[in-house]
Amino acid sequence: MSAERDSAVGEQVSDGGRKTAEAARTAAAAGSASAKKAAPARKAPAKKATAQKDTAQKAAAKKSAAKKSAAKKAAAKKAVAEKAAPARKSAAKKASGKKAAPAKSSAALKKAPAPRKQVVAPKKATASVPAAPAKTVAAHPQGESRTALVRRARRINRELAEVYPYAHPELDFENPFQLVVATVLSAQTTDLRVNQTTPALFAKYPAPEDLAAADPEEVEEILRPTGFFRAKTKSVIGLSKALVEQFGGEVPGRLEDLVKLPGVGRKTAFVVLGNAFGRPGITVDTHFQRLVRRWKWTDETDPDKIEAAVGALFPKSDWTDLSHHVIWHGRRICHARKPACGACPIAPLCPAYGEGETDPEKAKKLLKYEKAGQPGQRLKPPQAYLDAGGRPAPPLGAG
Repeated sequence: MSAERDSAVGEQVSDGGRKTAEAARTAAAAGSASAKKAAPARKAPAKKATAQKDTAQKAAAKKSAAKKSAAKKAAAKKAVAEKAAPARKSAAKKASGKKAAPAKSSAALKKAPAPRKQVVAPKKATASVPAAPAKTVAAHPQGESRTALVRRARRINRELAEVYPYAHPELDFENPFQLVVATVLSAQTTDLRVNQTTPALFAKYPAPEDLAAADPEEVEEILRPTGFFRAKTKSVIGLSKALVEQFGGEVPGRLEDLVKLPGVGRKTAFVVLGNAFGRPGITVDTHFQRLVRRWKWTDETDPDKIEAAVGALFPKSDWTDLSHHVIWHGRRICHARKPACGACPIAPLCPAYGEGETDPEKAKKLLKYEKAGQPGQRLKPPQAYLDAGGRPAPPLGAG
């Protein structure tokens, strides 16, 4: 019994051992198979890691190339900026009015790109403008040429000659002596006030010799209504003495002699030459100065320069009548504060049209003297003025 059990146990053990061995072999085989399966899995992450490494290296190479390219561009920009620096300095020096840059700066300026050259060019053009001969032409808003300016100026004079065919000097006088004295007295006052004052003066002192020997206080009392009577008394007595001592009591007929008299300048001299001696001259008074600038004949403000600029637009034979036409228009229509633009006969030719009243009815109310049906400035005007409908001015003290 025991032997049989042992034998049975031995068989069981033997069988169990075989089973265990087989199980072990099976497990080993399974392990080998799983190991084989696991091997490709291990190889896959390794390949992925290698690919990532390659990608990172390529990205780093691209970044490095980009940095090198950016560095090259920055270097190129810096080189261009260094080359352009002399041109900028040269342009800055020219703009600030300094002396011209040396030869190196000039060379750099030529190499500079077109936009920088265009910045410098207007400076040179501006510098040449003051030297231009016809400064007045540039001032016209429509860019009027010199020829067009001359034609327009002469047409204005022709139009004014039709409007004022009776234009004349608005000071009463009977001889050159009375005219030169009256013209000196007309400073800072109206011709009407002078014409109302001189009858008493010339009645008491008819000749240069009489006025040269006059009592200054008596002359001052007569001239008081004209304003600045003390200075004017000194001038008329002084010029009378000069006429007696230097010219034998006669008014000279030359510009260079007239301007030597006390109180006589170019304006007064041309009034006397043009109206007492028939020698052409331009009278640049306040009205003349105002109108020629409004008409863009010139931009000058100095009377002598205005005289030269306007004289160049007209033949010399027109100068005296031109002066009368312009002054008459300034006193009657083209006033200083409020021009009667709506009643102006030369409005189409005037660049300043619109500065004053443009409504025709309102403009008519701004007209003066005979244009408004009122007396003129002369007590004894020429017959042509009276024939044209002009009315003489009332004497001093008249109601």
